[in-house]
Amino acid sequence: MTSLRNILRRSDGRPAPHARTGRRAGFSLLELLVVLAIMALLAAIVAPQVLKYLGSSRSQTAKVQIQNIEAALDLFQIGVGRYPTQEEGLAALVTAPSSAVGWDGPYLKKADALQDPWSRPYLYRSPGQKGAVDIYTLGSDNAEGGSKEAKDVGNW
Repeated sequence: MTSLRNILRRSDGRPAPHARTGRRAGFSLLELLVVLAIMALLAAIVAPQVLKYLGSSRSQTAKVQIQNIEAALDLFQIGVGRYPTQEEGLAALVTAPSSAVGWDGPYLKKADALQDPWSRPYLYRSPGQKGAVDIYTLGSDNAEGGSKEAKDVGNW
């Protein structure tokens, strides 16, 4: 059987150029620094693009959550015959208010569903200014108006 040393030798008996004799295989410090520099360059190019999409994804998430809350409010309205009052708020979708005869909930499984992507409670107005009820969030800046990530998101 041919040994590994014999395989790594040339026909004239000298070690092949790729054979490492007496040295441990591994990466040099210079090679590691070059790889780290390439990774840092890629991160600097990719990170701003990812952060741009992260911001818009929170607004999209808010739109979907508001649609789910609106559907739950419609179920509440069918069961009770009215939307929750301003005082009852959106919590009436999770726990039964004392004045809600015919409540057949919970209409949302978790109270966490009433938090916007910025960890603030969704705002509720009944009667609404733009519809029967208004469900909305003020965006990342928590102030009315705004654009992009700070834009208000609602069921209108």
